[in-house]
Amino acid sequence: MVKVVFISQSKRAGASMTRQNKYNVSEKNERTISGIVFDSKAELQRFAELKILEKQGVIYNLSLQPKFMLQQAFFDNTGKKRRALYYIADFMYTDKQGLCIVEDVKGYRTTDYKLKEKLFRYKYPAIIFKEICKY
Repeated sequence: MVKVVFISQSKRAGASMTRQNKYNVSEKNERTISGIVFDSKAELQRFAELKILEKQGVIYNLSLQPKFMLQQAFFDNTGKKRRALYYIADFMYTDKQGLCIVEDVKGYRTTDYKLKEKLFRYKYPAIIFKEICKY
């Protein structure tokens, strides 16, 4: 014989459980500035720093989430279409010398990121790539 135990509604209602994000990310309101939600607090902090530099005239044309094509879409030898491969950085701006700079704020360097970074550096050698590590 199997014994079945039911939890009363009052116990369930009284227990307040807060779920933690599986990616260990801060609450959305802690990662929002000027209506923009960032992936991390570190990325938000870097954005705030870059906005100050832009107001001071140190950098120009600050943009968020610039998208770079690393490889075009193609059909493989079986005729299956393979999607294009893109790298989406966190920030892109121009410095006083006119150099284009791309920045990515990283908490952890995944294997996908390492590969895309390498492909980006190969395909876009004229663009300066900066990785901002929060560890």
